[in-house]
Amino acid sequence: MNCMICNAPLTDSEYCPKCGCRVTAQKKAWALSNLYYNQGLEKAQVRDLSGSITCLQRSLKMNKLNIQARNLLGLVYFETGEVVAALSQWVISKNMMPQGNVATEYIDKLQKDGNRLEEINSSIKKYNQCLEYCRKGSTDMAKMQLKKVMASNPKLIKGYHLLALIYIHEEEYEKARKQLKAAAKIDKSNTTTLRFLREVEEQTGRKTNLEPRFRIREKEKENRDGSVIYKSGNDVVIQPPEFREKTITNTLINIVLGLIVGAAALWFLIVPAITQRVNEEANQKVVNYSNQMATQSAELERLQDEMAASQESVDTAQTQIAEAQKQTTDYENLLKSWEAYQEGSYTNAANAIAQVNSDSLSVEGKSMYDTIMNQVGTTLKRQYRDEGYDYLSAGDYDSAIASLEKALEIGEQDRRSMYYLAQAYAGKGDVENAVTWYQKVVDNYPGTQSALNAQAYIDEYSDQLDSGDSDEDQQDQTGGTDDTGTGAEEQTYYNG
Repeated sequence: MNCMICNAPLTDSEYCPKCGCRVTAQKKAWALSNLYYNQGLEKAQVRDLSGSITCLQRSLKMNKLNIQARNLLGLVYFETGEVVAALSQWVISKNMMPQGNVATEYIDKLQKDGNRLEEINSSIKKYNQCLEYCRKGSTDMAKMQLKKVMASNPKLIKGYHLLALIYIHEEEYEKARKQLKAAAKIDKSNTTTLRFLREVEEQTGRKTNLEPRFRIREKEKENRDGSVIYKSGNDVVIQPPEFREKTITNTLINIVLGLIVGAAALWFLIVPAITQRVNEEANQKVVNYSNQMATQSAELERLQDEMAASQESVDTAQTQIAEAQKQTTDYENLLKSWEAYQEGSYTNAANAIAQVNSDSLSVEGKSMYDTIMNQVGTTLKRQYRDEGYDYLSAGDYDSAIASLEKALEIGEQDRRSMYYLAQAYAGKGDVENAVTWYQKVVDNYPGTQSALNAQAYIDEYSDQLDSGDSDEDQQDQTGGTDDTGTGAEEQTYYNG
C-alpha cells in the first residue's frame, strides 16, 4: 500500500514515513475494499451474482485501484450477459495496470473470437429491439425475437425477464415460470427473478421449487403368462393367472357371435364412419387451403416488417459500437493524461486531455477530467490560442475560428484570443461577428493597444455596415487592415 499524497510505501505507523500525513482513513478504506472484495468473491462462487455485483461495487467505491475487484466485477457482468459493462471494467483495469494483468487475457480472448463477440453484440441489439416492440404492443414479434436472443446469448438474464413478463401479461404462467427458473440457474438471488416468480405463484396458487428433484416410480409388471407382480412391504407376491375350462361348443358359439357382432359393427359403425371421414377430409382440405392463403399473406407482411426491423437493428448496432469505441478511446486518453499529470508533464497531459470528450465520461471519469483540467487548463488554452494564430497567419480562417473558440471556452476569456478571433472573422468576411469581438476587446480592456486597434477596425466596419457594402468589398478592406492588426497584436503577445 502506497501513500495517496506522495506515493511512498506505508508501514504499520499511522503516519506516512515520507510526507508525514496521517493515513489511518486510507488504510481503513483499503481494508474495507478488500473485505467487500472477499464477500463478492464468496457470493460469486455460490452464484449469488446480484449480491456479488453489489459487494464489488462497494469495494471499488472504497478503493478504485483494487484491480482484483474490478476484474472480478467484469467476470460477473460477463456471466450475466452484460458484455459491454464487462469490457468497460477490463479496459479500465488494463490501463491502471498494463503489466501482469489478467484483464488483458480476458480482452484478448474476447477479441480473438470475433464471431462470438459479434453474436453477443447482435443479441444485445435484438434485445433492445424487443423492448421497442413491447412498447409498441407487438408482443408476438418480441417473443420471436427474444427466442433468437436467448439462443445466441443464453446468459442474458434480462432476456429471460422480458420473455417471462410477456408470458405473464398473456396469462401463460407456466411458460413464464420456465423462463424464470432458467434465469434463477444463472443468478439465484436476482430480485427481479424472485419478484416475477412470486407473481406467478400468486396467480397459479402453486409454489416454484428451484431445486432439482429425482423421483423413482415403481410400476406394476405383467408376465408373459398373464401373472401380475406387485410389492407388499418387503415381500414380492406373484398372483398366478386364472385358468378356465373351455369346450368345443363354447368355442363355436363364441366364433358365431363374434362374426355377427363384427358384421353389425361393420354396417352400423365402419361404413358411416368411412363416409363421414371422406366428407370431413374434403372439408378439411378446403379449410387448409384457406388457412394457407391467409398464413402466407400474414407471413409476407411479417417478413416485410422483420426486414425493416433488421435494418434498423443493424443501424442501431453500428451506432452503439461506434459510441462504445469512442468512449473507450476517451477513457484511454484520460488515463494517459492522468499519468502525464502525475509525472508533472503538463504539456503531454494537455495534449491528451484535448482529445477527450467529457460528455461521454462517467461521474468518476468527469471528476478526474476536472482535476486535470484545473491544472493544465492554462497550458491547453495557450496551445489552442497559438494554434489559432498559426491558422490565422496561414489564411485558414475556419480552422482559426474553431481553435480560438476552444481557447475562449477554457478559463476566463483573454484579450489576445478575442482579438485573434475578431481578426479571423474579419478575414473570413463575417464583419458582424468581427465587430462583436472587437467591441468585447474595447469593453473589457480599455486603454490597451489591442483596444485602440479594435476601435479603429470598428470605426471602419461601421461605415461598411451602414452603407450596405457587398461582402467582396468587406473582405478586401478586412484583408488590408488585418495585416497591421495582426502584426501589432503579435508583438504584444510575445512581449507579454
